[in-house]
Parts: sequence; C-alpha cells; structure tokens
Amino acid sequence: MQRLLLASTNRGKTNELAVQLDGLASVICLADLALVPTPPEETGLTFRDNALLKADYYHEATGMLTLADDSGLEVDALGGRPGVFSARYGGEGLADAERNLVLLAEMGNCAGQPRTARFVCCLALVGEVGPAPSVVPVRHTFEATCEGELALAPRGASGFGYDPIFIEPASGQTYGEISAEEKARLSHRGKAVRILKEFWQSSLSPLFPSGLIQIESA
Repeated sequence: MQRLLLASTNRGKTNELAVQLDGLASVICLADLALVPTPPEETGLTFRDNALLKADYYHEATGMLTLADDSGLEVDALGGRPGVFSARYGGEGLADAERNLVLLAEMGNCAGQPRTARFVCCLALVGEVGPAPSVVPVRHTFEATCEGELALAPRGASGFGYDPIFIEPASGQTYGEISAEEKARLSHRGKAVRILKEFWQSSLSPLFPSGLIQIESA
C-alpha cells in the first residue's frame, strides 16, 4: 500500500485533485501530516522548476510518493506576470480576493490592450512505486494550459485564487461562476491531471499484480 502526498496545504487544490482522481487514488495533503516540513524556497524560473523542487523536497522529507503542483496565471498585457509569483503576487499575506484586485488595478494601466491570459499548471510526481524488491523510481512532470481573458471585476464565489477574474471563452463565465465539474473538464489543472492519469494507468499500474496502485489515506 502506498500513499500519495499532495505537496500543498491548499484545501481547494486538494479537494479538486481528490475528485479528479476518483477511483484511482485517495489523496492526503501536508495538513494531514503529524509533522509538516518547513516549506522550501521556490526559486525556480518556471512552473516545472518549482513543481520538481517541491516534489523532490517533500519526497525526501517524508519518504512518500509525492505529487507537487506549481501553477499560476500569465497575463499578456503584463508581460506574463504574475507567472510563477501568482500565489504571492502583490506581497505575502494577501488573501485571494486582494490579489485579484491588485491584478485588476494593474490592468487599469493597460487600457486598450488585450485582456488575454492563460492558466498554466505543472504537476511533478516523485518517489518510488512497486512492491519490494522491485521498486521503481519515478520522476515525471505533466504540464497543461487553458486560455481565457480577464474580467473587469470579480464574478462568482466558486473556486479559489484567480478563478473569479478568469473568463472561460466558450461560456463567457468566470471560473468562479462555473461548476466544479465543468472547471475540472476545462481547467489547466484538470488537463494536467488527465495526462497524469494516462501515465499512471499505462506505466505505473502494470507494476502491481492487481493492475492498480492502491493508495492508502493517512
């Protein structure tokens, strides 16, 4: 039995991932651990760099098969900002709603420019899988994006982060207005998780006699 640790204390991300991996994995997060390691400094220049940095760090600290997520918003009119700084944009300690207002205020200085933007997600899976003594090391990344544009003001109370100001083009609704099921289908993280699931089923499941990696909760 192996456990899958999501290297995050964000309950929104944890709950989304648990839903998306329904039938394949039971997910625990850092908040479920008795002793939470001090977070590493995210010094990467790309989402992939930071995802691997976190996955390597928490796998080494816990010995668990670890899935780390680094994701964020890239706004064209802002030269790709906030990018890898999305979670701490505008300063440490701000709430999601405050970060949204900071970003929209910056867009006010970009009048006449396109409001196009994209969410980017990179997942990194690091650890060892398989029954002893045939343990196989795993270190893979899975990246996906979704395109949209910024709303003029926050709309909707669902989701988290920049969801209330990111418009899904087909429906014209923000990610804060669409259902969790629709967001899982369309979002950057949902797409990355589906790539992860394909890899899991094709490359990891065959390592086990049952054909399925069983993951226990803490």
